Amino acid sequence: MIKMPKNATKLIDDYKLSRYACYLIAQNGDSRKESISLAQTYFAVQTRKQEISKIEYSELSEDEKRFYQRDLTKKGNYSLNQAAKNAGVKNFDKFHNFGYKGLYNGETADDIVKRKKLRYREDILDNMGSEELAANLFRITQTEAKLKRDNIKTENNANQAHYTIGKNIREVIEKNGGTMPEDLPTPKKSLKELEKEKKNKLIESIK
Repeated sequence: MIKMPKNATKLIDDYKLSRYACYLIAQNGDSRKESISLAQTYFAVQTRKQEISKIEYSELSEDEKRFYQRDLTKKGNYSLNQAAKNAGVKNFDKFHNFGYKGLYNGETADDIVKRKKLRYREDILDNMGSEELAANLFRITQTEAKLKRDNIKTENNANQAHYTIGKNIREVIEKNGGTMPEDLPTPKKSLKELEKEKKNKLIESIK
């Protein structure tokens, strides 16, 4: 029974859906509704986990996981920028800040740089742990999907979509009892520093 206007009730059929049916409904539903938005994020997370086996990923060191996730974010940001351009975005710094503000409770890229105590123009993503990178990867992939799915065609709407996705992912992390992105530790060494050390070791071994 469901409630109707004027205290009336109505008997409706109840359906048990397969996992695939749930996925199709979530991906084609109205992402402005919380239940749909959370379902889309859930399926994005599960899809991502299937791309590599749990055993392979679990055997990687933290730095190896960082390199792996960073490579995915680079590819993801490239695709996101293409989708944003098609949606009418011209100010890409502003566009990306909307995503950060949603995920980081109002923090812009500059705010994150200051909090992490990074050098001027030092890459934020190169200074994230694997967990923080994963959260940003979900933000990137889900925003691209929303821009395309909703056929967004104005810069303001694209910015708002990026903010909403970031905020939705933050809410999922909070509901699951996870650590907020801004509270995750910043690695002692950036990925660029680790890459440089690898090259130096390789040169030494060759000598």
